[in-house]
Amino acid sequence: MRRGGGFTLLEVMVVVFILGLLATIVAPKIMGRTDDARRVKATADMKGIEQALNLYRLDGGGYPTTEQGLQALVSRPTTPPVPRQWNPSGYLERVPLDPWGNAYIYVSDGARFTLKSYGADGVEGGEGKFADVDSRG
Repeated sequence: MRRGGGFTLLEVMVVVFILGLLATIVAPKIMGRTDDARRVKATADMKGIEQALNLYRLDGGGYPTTEQGLQALVSRPTTPPVPRQWNPSGYLERVPLDPWGNAYIYVSDGARFTLKSYGADGVEGGEGKFADVDSRG
């Protein structure tokens, strides 16, 4: 005589055990990669900003100053030094935030610049996932 089409408690417990075992093996590997992915995204964002800064320099004769900031890549700066030429479409659509939701750090004297993210903690320095990400590598 055949019983109903349901599963026994033992069968359900075996499946739950197997799923739990898989989760404990796979989850740490996936979860640990989010910090790496954010660092890679920050580096890629900064490479794009760096390209926009180089185009700005070609048109304007120098990089935006620290005071003008990265906003000079989105809208024509009004504070000196005003670039002699400026792309009417801008160099970036908008100033991106880093993957942790903070502004990128931009410092420039017009001839050189530094571009970086302070990482997960938003504070200069740190190690591991809290380490700064620099556009130069």
